[in-house]
Amino acid sequence: MMLDVYAQYWRINFLTTLEYRTNFFIWFGFTFVYHGTAIAALYIILQTFPSMNGWSFRDMAFLYGLWMLGHALNNTFFNSVGDIPEHIRDGEFDRFLVRPLDALFQAITLPGQIFPDELILAIAYFCVAVWYSGVHVDAAFVLLVPLIALGGALIDLGISLMISTVAFWFIRVDALRWIVLQLEQEFTRYPLTIYSRGVRLLLAFVFPFAFMNYFPATFFLHKTEDGLSLPPAVGLLTPLIGIAFVAVAYVFWRIGLDRYQGVGH
Repeated sequence: MMLDVYAQYWRINFLTTLEYRTNFFIWFGFTFVYHGTAIAALYIILQTFPSMNGWSFRDMAFLYGLWMLGHALNNTFFNSVGDIPEHIRDGEFDRFLVRPLDALFQAITLPGQIFPDELILAIAYFCVAVWYSGVHVDAAFVLLVPLIALGGALIDLGISLMISTVAFWFIRVDALRWIVLQLEQEFTRYPLTIYSRGVRLLLAFVFPFAFMNYFPATFFLHKTEDGLSLPPAVGLLTPLIGIAFVAVAYVFWRIGLDRYQGVGH
């Protein structure tokens, strides 16, 4: 039953995208400009500082590509989790509770204008970044990269779900969501080693964005992990970190759901 609902969800998304083509092209253009600007900024910085603690622009292009894969995968399939606070605030969340499907599943599969344009762009950019950075591509690389991208998407999902769950108590969590989003987008562009130890611990174990790209990139680029002195192979734990983080987030979600009493509309 859930698979049928999910298939219908994507069918509606596709039809909605076809209906509002101009909106799609505007969003696609914005996505292209956003990531293009971020990469251009890295290039300009690395022209002034040819290396950041041993990381060249080629290395950081690959670093950005790994993050982009996981982030785009999350935005394609789980982005609507971030809309849960709005549903709670508007009183629409109560509808999820009276339907014969899991409330979180309904939130994830709520029809909207979602199309895998960012994911397509991420895959294309990653292929170019792999070639440009000179990373050795073999069977292990082809097998591991999709798992790491999935793990990165799950990390994003877990963090988004935790933030949305806070809305059961505080209703509005826009500021918290913005802070965490900025933390991810700004701090994942650079190697962990340029930050203070406190920030390194934050990005590795509190909001584990470093597992989306830094640790896996360290492994694939055959670099020594100097940020927290961990073995480079720790980057291969990204799928497990993602699963564990989503599991913790789901437990927190269930706690919040059990205490939800509506917003009085």
